[in-house]
Amino acid sequence: MVNKLIFLLRKVCIISKIYLEKDVLTAAKERFEIIFSHFNSLYLCVSGGKDSSVMLQLCAEIARKRKRKFSILFIDLEGQYLATIEHIEQLRRITNDVVENFYWCCMPLSLRNAVSIIQPKWICWDSDEQKKWVREMPENPCVINESNYPKSWTWFHKGMEFEEFTIEFSQWFQQQKKEPTAVGIAIRSDESLNRFNTIINQTKTTFQNYHWTTKLHTADPNQKIYQFYPLYDWRTEDIWGAVSQLDLKFNEIYELMYKNGLGIHQQRLCQPYGDDQRKGLDQFRSLEPETWEKIVARVHGVNFGNIYARTSLLGDMKSEKPAGMTWQQYAVFLLESIGLYAPELRDHYYLKIRTFLKWWEKNYDLDVEHIPDEADRKLESRGQIPSWRRIARAVEKNDFWLKRLGFAQTKNGAQLLIKLKAKYH
Repeated sequence: MVNKLIFLLRKVCIISKIYLEKDVLTAAKERFEIIFSHFNSLYLCVSGGKDSSVMLQLCAEIARKRKRKFSILFIDLEGQYLATIEHIEQLRRITNDVVENFYWCCMPLSLRNAVSIIQPKWICWDSDEQKKWVREMPENPCVINESNYPKSWTWFHKGMEFEEFTIEFSQWFQQQKKEPTAVGIAIRSDESLNRFNTIINQTKTTFQNYHWTTKLHTADPNQKIYQFYPLYDWRTEDIWGAVSQLDLKFNEIYELMYKNGLGIHQQRLCQPYGDDQRKGLDQFRSLEPETWEKIVARVHGVNFGNIYARTSLLGDMKSEKPAGMTWQQYAVFLLESIGLYAPELRDHYYLKIRTFLKWWEKNYDLDVEHIPDEADRKLESRGQIPSWRRIARAVEKNDFWLKRLGFAQTKNGAQLLIKLKAKYH
C-alpha cells in the first residue's frame, strides 16, 4: 500500500524546475560527478532528514557507477525520533557497498534548549545522566562515543558545541586522508536567506569557481576542505518528487507528521528543542508518545514547551499593531523602545533589518520606499515577500537571530548574545 504522503506527491515532477537549461536532478548528479572527478577524499553529513537522505542515495548511485567509495558522518543527538534512528540504520544497510567509513557519533555535545531558562543548554549522551538517556547507546560497530573515540581526537572536549565539532571533524578527516577533502551538505537555498547568501556570496573561496562550493576557513590556510551543496537549488516539492519517482527510502516520521496535519513545508526534524523546532514539540508527543515520555524526564522544560510553544509565553504572539500606526511606524517604535534600555540590541536588529532590505533591493529592485506595509499572510509566512509587518513582528517576538526574516545563527551573533546576557542579566 502506497503511503498517503507519497501518493499525494506522486505527480510532483522533479524536472519542473529548470536551472541552466537542465532539471535539478540532472544538475545534482552532475555536481556529484564533478566532485568524484576531483576528490578522492569525500564524506557526506547525514541527519536522517529528507534532504540529506536524498543526497546520500543520489551520491551512492553515482559512486556505484564510478566504482568509488565515500564516508558518512551522522551525529546522533540522543533525544531524537526513534523513526530517525531506524531510517539511519536503513540508509547504512542500503549504502554499505559504497561507504568506506560510517562515523556514527554519539558524543556528549552541548545543544540548544529554547524551552527552558533554567537549562538553556543540555548535553546529549552525558555519562553523568546515563540513567536518564532517552535510549540505550547504539551497539553497531561504527558507533563512536566518549569511551572509544580515536586518540587522535585531541581537539574534542565534553560539552563542545555542535558547530565546533563538525568543523574540527572536517579538519581531522582531511588530516587522516592527507589530501583535499570534499564535504557534502544537504542545504537548500530556499529554506532561508542566510543559506541563499551562502550560495551567492561573491567573496567566498570556491572550488574551481563552482558557486555551489565553499572552502572551509580554518586556522591552517594550507588545509583544503571544500563544502559542497548538491541540492542547493531544490525545492521541498523536488525532494518529495525524487523520493516518489526514484523510489528512494525516506524517514517514516514525515508520513506521521503529514497525517497529523503538518504540511510538507512545515515539517522539521532536527533536535526539537531549538528556537524554531520548539513549535513542533506537541507533534513529538503525538507521534512517538513512548519516546516523548523519556524526553520529558531528560530535557528540562520540554513539556512546558509542548503546552506553550505556540502561545505568547514563548514568543508566538498574534498581536496587532497599535491603532493609528502603520507597521513601519510600529517597527521603528519597537526599535526605539529597545534602544532606551539596550542600545546594543537595537543596533543588532537595525543592522540585520538593513541587510534584509538591501537584499530585496539588490535581487528584486524593491527599494525601501516600495516595501509594502503588509502583504499576503501566506507569502509572508513562507518568506516569499517582504513587508514591514514581517519586520515588526520579528522584533516584537524578541527573535534575536531574526529567523523570521531568513537569517540564521552566526558565530558573531552568538558572541554578542553572550555579552548582552552577561551585561543585562
